[in-house]
Parts: sequence; structure tokens; C-alpha cells
Amino acid sequence: MSNEKIRELLAKLRDEVQKAEVDADTRSSLQELDSDIHDLLDSSTSGQKITSVMERAKLLEADFAIGHPTVERFMREVIDTLAKIGV
Repeated sequence: MSNEKIRELLAKLRDEVQKAEVDADTRSSLQELDSDIHDLLDSSTSGQKITSVMERAKLLEADFAIGHPTVERFMREVIDTLAKIGV
């Protein structure tokens, strides 16, 4: 799997979030996470930063599980793909 796959999944996730009724705080958290994931893909990052990004992604996924199952599915794909490429 490549970084391009993650970028494609993030674009799909952004599209789904635009369709969903997501509050401003959650949108902000997603934008920050998106930016941090791109930073991870573009540079060598410390293990602590990687762990933080993965933890935040999992928390957001859990938040979406009840009210936004489609968004949750894309978030799960992002998390799984990041894990597969060793992030």
C-alpha cells in the first residue's frame, strides 16, 4: 500500500464528512487529523507523534460509529491502511 492510497481515503473521508451533519468541533478535529496524517506521510516522524495520530483517529472513529456509520467506515479504512503501511 502506498501513501497515495491514504491520500485517496482521506479525500473520500472529507467528502463524506461534507455530506454528514457533523458539528464544528468534530470537523476541526478531522481537519487537524488530516493535516497530521499528511505530515506523517511527507516526513519521518517520531513514534510518539504516530501513536498520537492513531489514537485520535480511533477516538474519532468511535464518535462516528453511532451517528455517522458511513464516515466511521472511511475512518476505519484510513486507520487500517495506516497500520498496514507501518504508520
